[in-house]
Amino acid sequence: MHIAIFNQHHHNPDCPATCRHYTFLEYLAKRHKVSLVTSSGWKQLRITDNYSWVPEGVELYEQVVPYSNKMGIGRRLVSYGGFAAYSLTKGLAIPKPDVIWGVSTPLSTPWMADRVAKLRGVPWVFEVQDLWPSFPIEMGAVKKEWLQRRLYQLENKLYRSASHIVPLSPDMESYVAAQGITHDKITTILNGTDLEMVDAVTPEQVEALRRQYKLQGKQVVLYAGTYGRANNIPTIMQAAEALADHPNITFVLAGGGYYEEELQKLAKRLPNLRLLPPQPRPEVFKLFKLAALSLVSFNDLPVLASNSPAKLYDSLACSTPVIVTNPGWTKSLVEQHGCGRYSPAGQPTALAETIRQLLASPEELKEAGLRGAAVAREQFDRQLLARQMEDVLLKVAAKAK
Repeated sequence: MHIAIFNQHHHNPDCPATCRHYTFLEYLAKRHKVSLVTSSGWKQLRITDNYSWVPEGVELYEQVVPYSNKMGIGRRLVSYGGFAAYSLTKGLAIPKPDVIWGVSTPLSTPWMADRVAKLRGVPWVFEVQDLWPSFPIEMGAVKKEWLQRRLYQLENKLYRSASHIVPLSPDMESYVAAQGITHDKITTILNGTDLEMVDAVTPEQVEALRRQYKLQGKQVVLYAGTYGRANNIPTIMQAAEALADHPNITFVLAGGGYYEEELQKLAKRLPNLRLLPPQPRPEVFKLFKLAALSLVSFNDLPVLASNSPAKLYDSLACSTPVIVTNPGWTKSLVEQHGCGRYSPAGQPTALAETIRQLLASPEELKEAGLRGAAVAREQFDRQLLARQMEDVLLKVAAKAK
């Protein structure tokens, strides 16, 4: 089978990113012909050079187009539009695929996958990584009501046009179904994590990291991810201030983004706040193994409650309990499996108290970590999730024939 995937935001494990599709493509390319239509945007963020840019066997079609989380709306639209135009041209030129796989975000990528699929007479699968346009609208990036309506109409049209839809969380599935899509057309495949990278981390590496950052004797509270406007970062900052008089507790934040400058100013003032640069994928697991507790933090918006954050899966796989700030399915997950706690977004006093309570209960932390690791082995292994994606693609291609 020939699979053509349209994904503007391809990256590899040398980048500070989740690498879901890298793992999936690596799995699929051993069994099928795989063509990847993408952009070069993430290459500039590559930290190391330990991995090939695409897995062996993947045919790469790449447009040189800039992209950054720090871009304003105008520059992002130029980037999205440029990639959409490239996708159409390249999608019509590559050997005819049996199935097309379009990945949001942004919505322009699955839109172009739909166009190419219709012109070439093949089915397509819509992977919903984030709910668009709900995310930019709820974040205030799309203010004009007429444009909001047009984007929601486009979203609904794409759901109906796709042969199958793959959301990344149960709440996303519920949202898609609420748009009038039958559940037999939807398969949730979680974001997941790379267990082989978890298993590669040794105790000696973790201790070396602890010495490197002078964290001996410290209980580390880790946030590893984007310092974005959606990530409830001010609450973490205020919680760190509230716990500054607990010398055994240190907040370690690894990432970059919108709040980076404010965090740097705060770190100069607080002895219990340590900032690290973005890390390549294998190094992130060392940090999670080092941490006593991790934060999976987002603002209190309905669209964010549905997301499928990689740091949740990575942390639990490393036996590190999590505190989540969304009232959605992640809250249900940690409470059902006893692998963390919920603390409401925007409430720094509550977050600080939850952290203090958990770190004062070593047995609870240990048991929560073991339960998290067990559920990760059972449900979050990307090798198993890649097989689920393969099954979806095979069924869609077979049905079309």
